[in-house]
Amino acid sequence: MTSVSNDRPRGPLSGIVVLDLSRILAGPFCTLLLAELGARVIKVEDPRTGDDARAYGPFIEGESVYFAAVNRGKESVALDLKKPEDRAIFEQLLAKADVLIENFRPGTMDKLGYGWEALHSKYPRLVYCAASGFGHTGPYKTAPAYDMVVQGLGGIMSVTGHPGAPVARIGVSVGDLGAGLYAAIGVQSALFHRERTGEATFVDIGMLDCQLSLMENPAARYLNTGSVPGPMGGRHASITPFGIFPTGDRQIIIAAGNDSLFKKLCAVLAAPAMAEDKRYLTNGSRTENVLALEAEIGAILKTDTAAAWLAKLDAAGIPAGPINDVKGALEHPQTAARHMVVETATPGGRKVKVIGNPIKISGFPDLPTRPAAPALGQHRDAIVAELSKETK
Repeated sequence: MTSVSNDRPRGPLSGIVVLDLSRILAGPFCTLLLAELGARVIKVEDPRTGDDARAYGPFIEGESVYFAAVNRGKESVALDLKKPEDRAIFEQLLAKADVLIENFRPGTMDKLGYGWEALHSKYPRLVYCAASGFGHTGPYKTAPAYDMVVQGLGGIMSVTGHPGAPVARIGVSVGDLGAGLYAAIGVQSALFHRERTGEATFVDIGMLDCQLSLMENPAARYLNTGSVPGPMGGRHASITPFGIFPTGDRQIIIAAGNDSLFKKLCAVLAAPAMAEDKRYLTNGSRTENVLALEAEIGAILKTDTAAAWLAKLDAAGIPAGPINDVKGALEHPQTAARHMVVETATPGGRKVKVIGNPIKISGFPDLPTRPAAPALGQHRDAIVAELSKETK
């Protein structure tokens, strides 16, 4: 199926056609990654409202930058899947597509006649990916879920923040983003499986599953020791010194994650006695005596500025860094060098800056611009004409 747009990035997924029935973030983030890797993504949207994210801020002159950031480079066809004429168009698209992605509650697509079983029998090469709150099995499978609900259920909020402080949501939608990442991995794995065997498969992604998968250390700790982890601020549960430290003017991060790095840190701090202290000889003993060690390190660091200490730590090869705000992170020279801020446009043509593609693959250019996000139904006429031409 030939794209109606020729400005999509080239990538290893060039030639793959993805029908994207998802909205807001988890599904659209998955299809954004697939589009960045070269796939042609066609958003199938409700003609009345389109993707809910079109109404989410921040806005530039009335247009959603949120929507543009996650849906750049996609095409949009507005279809009412309850109308026979629109179902006919959709089914023509299904016959040409490689992947369908949706994030409705389980059962919704079945009611429309487009569930996995129905589509697999009619389109046996179509990979079907469903991203929902809880997956397609289990007692919660039909329960509604938003990012914050899953952050709470998945335990990640319980280990975020400082002891005794109010419970806090992680500052980004990690529930949706995690599900989108796992969905992208699942889709590509299913495509690889199809390439080898000819068999298309159903990819079932639950946001709660993805949150649990991201709970590496806390989950391992509870499952194998019975200890229930809680929030630790900037400290690591089993690596010391590894956290946030004061200096003479502002806080910095130091991650001396092994015995060799700790000795180097002691040398930078001009604290040879600390390196020989029996309480601090191993990572295990340092972790047992973390409060005393942090107090000693902090007292020394307060004698000079963050910039001075970071220069010394860098020269010694000790992982360390400042605590940037969003401005500092996005204006960092490494961010620019890696093309992690790129330019795209809203459906109305307003230029906006968004985050680039973190997946760098040799042989495929990482351009400083991306195609615009689509207006609702923008490509319907062109896609219908394309389908009509291909059936003649």
